[in-house]
Amino acid sequence: MDRNIAEYGDFEQCIKCTVCTAYCPVLPVNPLFPGPKQAGPDGERLRLKNGFFYDENLKYCMNCKRCESACPSGVKIADIIHAARRRYNPHNPSFRDALLADTDSMGKIASPIAHFVNATLELKGVRLYMDRILDIDRRRTFPRYQKETFTKWFVREAEPRQGAFSKSVAYFHGCSTQWQHPIVGKAFVRVMNALGYGVKLLPEKCCGVAMISNGLFSHARKNALYNISIMQEAVLEGLPIVTTSSTCTLTMRDEYPGVLALDNSTVRDEITLAEKFIYSVLERGEAQLVVRKDFKARVAYHVPCHMEKLGWGIFTRYLLEKIPGLDLTLLPSSCCGIAGTYGFKKENYVVSQMIGQPLFDAIKALSPDYVTSECETCKWQIEMSTGFKVVNPIVVLADAMGLLDEGVEY
Repeated sequence: MDRNIAEYGDFEQCIKCTVCTAYCPVLPVNPLFPGPKQAGPDGERLRLKNGFFYDENLKYCMNCKRCESACPSGVKIADIIHAARRRYNPHNPSFRDALLADTDSMGKIASPIAHFVNATLELKGVRLYMDRILDIDRRRTFPRYQKETFTKWFVREAEPRQGAFSKSVAYFHGCSTQWQHPIVGKAFVRVMNALGYGVKLLPEKCCGVAMISNGLFSHARKNALYNISIMQEAVLEGLPIVTTSSTCTLTMRDEYPGVLALDNSTVRDEITLAEKFIYSVLERGEAQLVVRKDFKARVAYHVPCHMEKLGWGIFTRYLLEKIPGLDLTLLPSSCCGIAGTYGFKKENYVVSQMIGQPLFDAIKALSPDYVTSECETCKWQIEMSTGFKVVNPIVVLADAMGLLDEGVEY
């Protein structure tokens, strides 16, 4: 048995207080899910005796990590649940799950014909087909692919200038920045350059979070091993590894060892989020934040669940509060409900929307100019469910600094 108790969060530290159950967003709206305590530490005690006790309803865990954020004993409850899925689930992933998980392959296919793909995904007949054949809910809207990927822009427009800086960072941009939201990567490069840092792109693969969620663990491990190796090279060069996605960050720091049982100790502490890194640069006095005088915006900040688990939302908040003209409101702590590909699945759609409803109501009541959040899938969920635009904090910062292209849309 590939069992290392420390590897899965030392479930014996569970004191049966049920705080995790109180904080779980799934349990109140989906009675099929056993709940984090029963699915995690309690279930693991039984599974160690006999794999017969594996419960297929563990698939309803969103891996939002809110149980882990609440646990007073530091038990990695969600990691225990997903590690159990890796070890005991007897079923292979469905075609639907494999399709949703392979973000890079889908991006490579869709990007060259982005306009056609985007238009096709809006057709009622196509959505009905996906609903009936693939079990992808017809009510779900899809993020729009971009014809020009982030890396194409970087090679053409930015890469020749990066050697001029005495300090540099290694950038893990992630799938959504590459295929759907290149503005996030553009904003990151321009902000870092303005603060005196060059940017070196990592020749990355998908962090693997969608593969983990959909049961493609062997594929996730291959990607993780590759990413660890290229990050090790960056660390040997003395480069901090900076990201712009809270979920990519959490996956590479915590789920590589916690779910995939991989040693990332040589790189873990070097992986940080852009907002935390930039806040530190400003606090150390390495650079000054120069903001355009005409910048004004009423912005609501949604701290993603994975950002809460990292404990780094405070850095984004403090960074944004440094921007004159920005009226920032911190939204109540609440899960948006999408959990990556979870909310795309027909069997989860209603639950997903019910989980997110308190957050949607809070945003509508506040009626900000836009919402800001580090998670790309939170962006998709909130935009679909509220009609309010969601912008990555690094894009907000770039806009305030006057670094975005004129007329660009968020």
